[in-house]
Amino acid sequence: MSTWISVLAAMIGSFMAILNIQITNASLLNIEGGIGTGVDNGSWISTSYLIGEIIVIPLTDYLSRVFSFRLYMLASAVAFAIFSVACAFTHDLASMIAMRGLQGFAGGVLIPMAFTLVLTKLPKAQQPIGLAIFALSVTFAPAIGPTIGGYLTETYGWQTIFFVNVLPTIVMVTALALTLEKTPMRLGLLKEGDWGGIVTMAIGLSALQTILEEGNKDDWFASQFILRLAGVALISLATFVWIELTVEKPLIRLRLLMGRNFGVGTIAMTLLGFALFGSVYILPAYLGQAQGYNAEQIGSVMAWTGLPQLILIPLVPQLMKRFDTRYIAVIGLMIFAYSCFMNTAMSPDYAGDQLWIPNIVRAIGQAMVLTPLTSVTTGDIAPEDVAAASGISNMLRNLGGAIGTAVLATVITKREQFHSNIIGQSVTLGREEVHSRVSQLTEYFIAHGVPDPSAARAQSLIALGKAVKHQALVMAFSDTFAVLGFVLALAAAAVMLTRKVTSRGAPAH
Repeated sequence: MSTWISVLAAMIGSFMAILNIQITNASLLNIEGGIGTGVDNGSWISTSYLIGEIIVIPLTDYLSRVFSFRLYMLASAVAFAIFSVACAFTHDLASMIAMRGLQGFAGGVLIPMAFTLVLTKLPKAQQPIGLAIFALSVTFAPAIGPTIGGYLTETYGWQTIFFVNVLPTIVMVTALALTLEKTPMRLGLLKEGDWGGIVTMAIGLSALQTILEEGNKDDWFASQFILRLAGVALISLATFVWIELTVEKPLIRLRLLMGRNFGVGTIAMTLLGFALFGSVYILPAYLGQAQGYNAEQIGSVMAWTGLPQLILIPLVPQLMKRFDTRYIAVIGLMIFAYSCFMNTAMSPDYAGDQLWIPNIVRAIGQAMVLTPLTSVTTGDIAPEDVAAASGISNMLRNLGGAIGTAVLATVITKREQFHSNIIGQSVTLGREEVHSRVSQLTEYFIAHGVPDPSAARAQSLIALGKAVKHQALVMAFSDTFAVLGFVLALAAAAVMLTRKVTSRGAPAH
């Protein structure tokens, strides 16, 4: 019983840490206004959290051995809540970036530690249940994040989204303090630390994450800032890989990726991260930019991607007892992909009501993916390597999400320009239907308070231009869903390259 209490308490931490990646998305405009910064700089509110999280995840295995698993997890959970509350009291961008970065650094620890507890504390027969609960945190939390953030922001103000973590953290810390076994700290390991690997990884991942978040805004490699960061990331990460493959006690055991199931499964997991976080980025952006939804309205639409998973994910372990886990993961990925292809022919009036069915289909697919995919990926990992493998797979899933968000933002920008040019070539005053439409709009503006015919005609041309831009934007978002569907199909193909996992969890030879 105490083992399950520990696992469930750890899942609270994992859920809250992943929730906080997305909880600010629907509320970003409100936060930017609250701390007095522009839209261009507001993205750093999300970027700084992701940088902190993506750096600490691969460090977790090492630091939990240095400071003891119990102490490190408890301290990180408390720090996560403290820095969360601190975010609510910031009054400028610099302090918000600092607090969000520290919040991510503390919260990121909770994700791989929850994963590690499932695979090291639970018996093999119960691990699918534990993995299903972990899957809830990874897929349900991002989907429900904008819903919670939007409701709290519209009802109580943006500061309240940072108080959400306090009560769950108190419950989690209390439960973990009572159930996790005490182990001594091993501070002597600090002398043996792979400090070269730690420094190069931290610099490389920070630079890469910044490139991914800021690249589209700065027109990628047309920016000297992005070029310099790319050089730093390339040199740092190349040095990091060389260090990890040559030192006696590496920070991250990259050689684990040589295992067939773990290596191929991690590729699929990275592609899944691309689609999971990418879809959670696209939907609020589409509803806000193309349909003018506010934070609460966006949240109510997004809820239908999250809520069905509460019912479906607990059923997945039963499916895993009856069917090959690879096929369950592949079917889930293909359903997820199909839900994305359902959104590839959107029109200007395609909004919340039209998204309802695709979102439910997406929820079904997501619910079927992560638990079996995790089981397949970790099937050939020895117990002593679980913590290290957890750090690698969780880091790369989150990195996949960062890459997905950056790629999709660029696709939206470039495809909107493309569609604007194509539509603009057709919408010319030389065409009878365009001339007729301008005349109708001119009459409309004259009838609604613009008495000057020339001014009314100018207004009609502006309205026509806006309609073209809106249509191009909707078509650009449609294209991003096609990209997501293709990425998920690649992930499904990768899963089929893995070996079958037996009922005991090891791959069948």
